[in-house]
Amino acid sequence: MGKTSEISGFYKLSIEERLKIVKEFADLTDEEVNILKAPSSLSLDLANRMIENVIGTFAMPLGIAVNFLINGRDYMVPMVIEETSVVAAASYGAKMARSKGGIFTSSTEPIMIGQIQTVKVKDPYRARLAILEAKEEILKKANDQDPMLVSVGGGAKDLRVKVIETIRGPMVISELLVDCRDAMGANAVNTMCEAVAPLIEKITGGKVYLRIVSNLATERLARAWTIVDKEAVGGEEVVDGILEAYAFAAADPYRAATHNKGILNGVIAVALATCNDHRAIEAGAHAYAARMGRYMPLSIWEKNEDGDLVGSIEMPMAVGIIGGATKVHPVARIALKILDVKSARELSEVMAAVGLVQNLAALRALAHEGIQRGHMELHARNIAIMAGATGNLIDIIAERMVNERRIRMDRAKELLEEYIGAAGGKA
Repeated sequence: MGKTSEISGFYKLSIEERLKIVKEFADLTDEEVNILKAPSSLSLDLANRMIENVIGTFAMPLGIAVNFLINGRDYMVPMVIEETSVVAAASYGAKMARSKGGIFTSSTEPIMIGQIQTVKVKDPYRARLAILEAKEEILKKANDQDPMLVSVGGGAKDLRVKVIETIRGPMVISELLVDCRDAMGANAVNTMCEAVAPLIEKITGGKVYLRIVSNLATERLARAWTIVDKEAVGGEEVVDGILEAYAFAAADPYRAATHNKGILNGVIAVALATCNDHRAIEAGAHAYAARMGRYMPLSIWEKNEDGDLVGSIEMPMAVGIIGGATKVHPVARIALKILDVKSARELSEVMAAVGLVQNLAALRALAHEGIQRGHMELHARNIAIMAGATGNLIDIIAERMVNERRIRMDRAKELLEEYIGAAGGKA
């Protein structure tokens, strides 16, 4: 029997037991396990080389979402996030998705767009044609900047030019389409844009200002879809409730924003675990959601003829498995090993799958029992900790507050004093 990520009660295990399972699943070494267990796996010296003005490091919880079956293969998904319920929801959503064969994914080529802004052009539409006539020369100049990328099949592949009207007058925008292969690619694209800027100025007689990558990566899309048996979500009435929730989001941008935030809970948690640029991903996602002129959900939910739930998602996913911090940060390297993805495209597809089932779990909770129960159980634990509870008292006090529906700091302190008093002053 092969490896499986379908694990019941993973959350009930101790940290050591979970680590043992992940170690066996991902073939982690003892050294890698020790890195995961270390109070801070990022040394100050390494942190000081990653960013400026370093004074310390900041730890966040790293969890593992289980039950993921994507394109017939089992995955364990590392997630870094501070919000309660997210990892549990992703695992639960993935478990529901297994009911009809799991999640299926695809993606486009890893093309990023680099923009070169030219202003003060007297004849912008003629200039546009002149730039296009010099396309081969411009692409060659761009590719001369990164022969390594070109050697592995990447590099500048095409050139688009548009004229836009702005409050400062017309601008000629040249767009390099760059295949970044397994890198996120911002640095490579920016370098190419810088290199071709003087050539574009010469062709147009204008002045180039911005020359930079766009984070609206519409040429670099990740897609995922799944069919969920109606019984796996709680019956056809729950399916209908999920469709009502989706219809709300599709009609109202105020709801759509929170709908998409739930998707990004999963996507960004994986981006953080692998040290990808989560700001770029989130900016691109929101811009993509509004590309039709109105802010819309990134996912779509439907019901098939059998009454089962059908979900799909498409979104820009500019991620990499080489370059940047992904190969510098020791925990990011281990996270990528646990995922065992072979390309940036595969990583993008896994992240789209996580976003889809994260959304599924949230919609089911909203349509069925309400979102608060799971959130409040974990929030209550945080309140108990802040009140000073330790060990088993954390769970005892949290459970009391949830049952009473009084999850407040003052109540946590009262309960703590009550238990300490009963134990003769010992917490």
